Amino acid sequence: MRWDAQALERGASPDALSADSPAAAALLPLAGLVRSVSTPEFAGITFHEVTAKSVLNKVVAGSRMPFDWTINPYRGCSHACVYCFARKSHTYLDFDAGLDFDSQVVVKINAAEVLRRELAKPSWRHEHVALGTNTDPYQRAEGRYQLMPGIIGALADSGTPLSILTKGTLLARDIPLLKHAAAQVPIGVGISLAMTDEHLSEAVEPGTPGPRARLKLISRLREAGLPCGVMAMPILPWLSDSDDALNSLFGALAAAGATGVTAGALYLKPGTREWFMQWIAREHPQLAGKYRRLYGSGSYASKEYRAWLAGRIRYFKDLHGFSGSQGFSHRDLDGGNGHDDAREEEAQYPAGSIPDTAGNARTGHSGAASSGAIRSDTIRSSTAQPTLF
Repeated sequence: MRWDAQALERGASPDALSADSPAAAALLPLAGLVRSVSTPEFAGITFHEVTAKSVLNKVVAGSRMPFDWTINPYRGCSHACVYCFARKSHTYLDFDAGLDFDSQVVVKINAAEVLRRELAKPSWRHEHVALGTNTDPYQRAEGRYQLMPGIIGALADSGTPLSILTKGTLLARDIPLLKHAAAQVPIGVGISLAMTDEHLSEAVEPGTPGPRARLKLISRLREAGLPCGVMAMPILPWLSDSDDALNSLFGALAAAGATGVTAGALYLKPGTREWFMQWIAREHPQLAGKYRRLYGSGSYASKEYRAWLAGRIRYFKDLHGFSGSQGFSHRDLDGGNGHDDAREEEAQYPAGSIPDTAGNARTGHSGAASSGAIRSDTIRSSTAQPTLF
């Protein structure tokens, strides 16, 4: 890779970068900036190496997440998922939420060292720490920077439970380390996978390993005795929400041995919405108007659509043996609770993806998995997507 030979000047200011540098238009005086790096092996991507003063992030009160602390060793993500909910976070660094999020990646090169210092403080209460909640800790650059082994080791050695959520098959590199950590502290592992269509995946998440590769990773984790929940998000209206697509997805997850599944519809918060809608208009112009009507001026699909999708997901979870698994993201909207709290849906994580600090972790999903084809006499009524518009 000849990484050092491709480095821009150490501590360079924006003026010191060449005019045609990928970072030239966007790089601001990042706190702790050491150098910015571009290499042919990561064409079009610039890595901004920084030294962080702190890496433990306190989750804001009222977030309803099942954890209070997170670590994000990277900001920005070369996975380039057009639907990524974290895009707006890049604007806090004066980058844009679109192309910059995909191509301007901030790397906290001293993450493990700083973390060990923070975990050694007498005030640390050894609470669960989640990784992968904003940008993916196993994006391709992790193969170069290798930050995760030090982070996992620091957490486990300090007696701190941890969880990891990723699309990156590079996680397989650290399976032995995760097995060792699991003997010290409760851990959770989650894989993000919401479709089995390789072509659709390549279009909407072009920098990620494909569905087959992630399914193989799930199997490897389970064979190693590690838990593995799956975040089947986002389900894309008119693209991945058909009965064939859902049956294929849940059948494949059951066959791979996933310990639980959470599934839910596309979420379009500001920053993500604009980027995704541009993609839809360009790649699927016939759907652009439908998406605008379905989402209106908000971040969530209509209640009617979410209730319909919830029913289809419940059906296919039952069909493939996930009926007893926790973490269904779309609550039973017609379950008599009298209200629809869309925010609460975000807080659900599938079995296996969150460390069980009570010691009651399950290693398999409930029920017998079924991989059978859909039969017209077994699907309940209301299978067709409602005519919403």
